Amino acid sequence: MRGARDEGIRTAAPKEPEVRERHVVLDDVSRAIIEQLQEDGRRSYARIAKVVGLSEAAVRQRVQRVLDAGVMQIVAVTDPLQVGFARQAMVGVRTRGDARLVADALAGSPEIDYVVVTAGSFDLIVEIVCEDDDDLLQAVARIRAVDGVESTETFVYLGLHKQTYAWGTRRPETAGG
Repeated sequence: MRGARDEGIRTAAPKEPEVRERHVVLDDVSRAIIEQLQEDGRRSYARIAKVVGLSEAAVRQRVQRVLDAGVMQIVAVTDPLQVGFARQAMVGVRTRGDARLVADALAGSPEIDYVVVTAGSFDLIVEIVCEDDDDLLQAVARIRAVDGVESTETFVYLGLHKQTYAWGTRRPETAGG
């Protein structure tokens, strides 16, 4: 019989009936494992096990569970400038109709690596990684040609001062605590 310490994750029922997706609740040990992998995605399970106080096999099982649940991915992150993509930009998109349909259409574009439906001045925000300004111009033109796109505003990156992937293990704030 496995105890709570061995489980590591559990699926929580949505709080509101209209929310269809379920989310995974991580315990402190699973959070610590993820933090170790965020520091170094190649860190050995044996080394992580020493830090979090589990066996290597238990760490391996927990990592597999969070991977299978879609909570995290272990990937190689490249620096676009180092691999030939000199231009990055965020593009605010205003839509008419259902913004989710436009988001789905844009998500298939290879130069777009981030699509999010937003509230506020823009209906969508997309991030584009391109080789140069001509490539960026063509990418923005393709975005503007998508059915449902009303207008765009492009924010060209001039310098990156912070990029982190560690936010995923912060604990959500609880009421009264």
